[in-house]
Amino acid sequence: MICMMRKILLFIVVMIATFSCKSVRNENVSNNQITEKKYQAKAPPTQSFGQEAFEGSNETIIRWLGMAGFMINSHGTTLMIDPVLKDFDMPLLIEFPIETKAVPHLDAILITHSDNDHYSIPTCIDLKSVTQEYHSTKYVDSLMKNQNLSSFGHNIGDTFFIKKIKVTLTPADHTWQNDYPESKNGRQWKKEDCAGFWIETPNGTIWATGDSRLMPEHLQMPTPDAILFDFSDSEWHFTLEGAVKLANAHPNSKLLLHHWGSVDAPDFPPFNADPEELKKLIDNPERIVLLAPGESFTLTKINK
Repeated sequence: MICMMRKILLFIVVMIATFSCKSVRNENVSNNQITEKKYQAKAPPTQSFGQEAFEGSNETIIRWLGMAGFMINSHGTTLMIDPVLKDFDMPLLIEFPIETKAVPHLDAILITHSDNDHYSIPTCIDLKSVTQEYHSTKYVDSLMKNQNLSSFGHNIGDTFFIKKIKVTLTPADHTWQNDYPESKNGRQWKKEDCAGFWIETPNGTIWATGDSRLMPEHLQMPTPDAILFDFSDSEWHFTLEGAVKLANAHPNSKLLLHHWGSVDAPDFPPFNADPEELKKLIDNPERIVLLAPGESFTLTKINK
């Protein structure tokens, strides 16, 4: 009888232990499923640069700054577009290629719109002492003047010069705030609050489209030699389908990709584009220029 009781107790202990192990394994699997991140394309390792990138030459050199930012040095005239070089409020996948304190001089900073991944107030303030002038839309100019920046506001279609570089504002539609009352800040946002920049240099034309829905005007633009190309699959950007339409409307333009691989946000489409998907869909995919942050690209004129 005692022997039988011992066997029963042993059986119960084994069953409880087995059940507990299964529960722990199931819990671990469940936790792994919850914490497993979606795939996100990441930019190549950063290539830092310094004083040498600001020196004069007979070329026009473009460098991706990460995020949506670019630096252009055209024959010694230097400008940055939408630079974010510090204090972004989301986790990053990249290191910035240069610190603000290492920038020796800029002839201008161009800002496409007021979102903080384009108009970085900390970056612009840090660069104030080495930047000749800031240019943007009328609305963003009003914000920059609040920071005592030497800024100029323009309408869509306006043209201005940075030394011998000619810049024209191109249309954009990025009024996402109107769909989110908590983000409107008490105002009705207008298309002309945002812009792109058409930049004419001695070595060719560059189109920085800015963040925008695809507009009919975009498909009717002259063909640039290079497009600073946002291909985010977001309703307030071109969307991937719209980006393909724009790329194929200019089938020989070099496409310098941005708005991808920089911000750790796999569930947020504006920061989560994948160059490999774009390559499958556009004409002449070999013209895609996939830069590392800080890497240089030499602009040349294409056959149009």
